[in-house]
Amino acid sequence: MIGFYDYTVLLTYMGFISGMTGIVLAINGQIFPAIICLMFSGLCDMFDGRVARTKKRRTTEERHFGIQLDSLSDLVCFGVLPSVIGYALIINDKFIRFDYKYLLPIIILFPLAALIRLAYFNVLEITRNSSKPVKEYTGLPVTSSALIFPFLYIFRKVIGRYFPLAYAGIMLLVGILFILKIKIKKPSLKVMILFILIGVIEILFIIATRLLWYIK
Repeated sequence: MIGFYDYTVLLTYMGFISGMTGIVLAINGQIFPAIICLMFSGLCDMFDGRVARTKKRRTTEERHFGIQLDSLSDLVCFGVLPSVIGYALIINDKFIRFDYKYLLPIIILFPLAALIRLAYFNVLEITRNSSKPVKEYTGLPVTSSALIFPFLYIFRKVIGRYFPLAYAGIMLLVGILFILKIKIKKPSLKVMILFILIGVIEILFIIATRLLWYIK
C-alpha cells in the first residue's frame, strides 16, 4: 500500500476520522456530537507534530508526507466541519428562524480561506530550513476552530433566532484572520495544556446548558 502507517501519523489519521464522523453527524442533525468530534480533532492535531518529531532519522518522504497529510486533514476537520455544523444548525435547529440562503456565501468561503491558509503554510514549511524551529505562525491557525466554534455553540439558545447571524459573523471574522498576514506566537506546551483545559470546560459547559434547557 502507498503511504506511511507508523505511529508518527496515527494521531493525524484519528483526527481525520473524527472530523469525517463529525460531518456525518452534523448532516444528520446531531450537532452536539459533531462539536465533540471537532474538539477531539483539535486535540489530535495539537500533539501529532510533537509525536512525529520523536522519530529519529525521518526520511524526506516521511516528513513531506506528514506535512501534506496534516494539512489535508486540517482542511476537513477545521475548514469543512465547522461549515457543515453551521449549515446544519441553520436548517435543523428549532430555535432558528432565518433564511439560510443568505449565509451560504460565508459557509462556502470559510473553508476556502482555510484551504488558502493551509496551502500557504505548506509552501513555507517545505521551503524553510528544517533545522530552525518555527516560533510564530503567519495568519490564525485553522485549528483555532476547535476552540472558537464550540465556545460559540454554548450560547446558541441564549442568542436564539439571531444565532445564525452570530455564527456566520464569527466564521467571516475567523476566515479573514486565516489569510491575514499577522504574526501569532506558536504556543508552548503549557499553553497547549491550557487549551485542553479550556476545551474540557467548554464541553462541561455545553452539557450543563443542555441539561438546564431540558429541565426547563
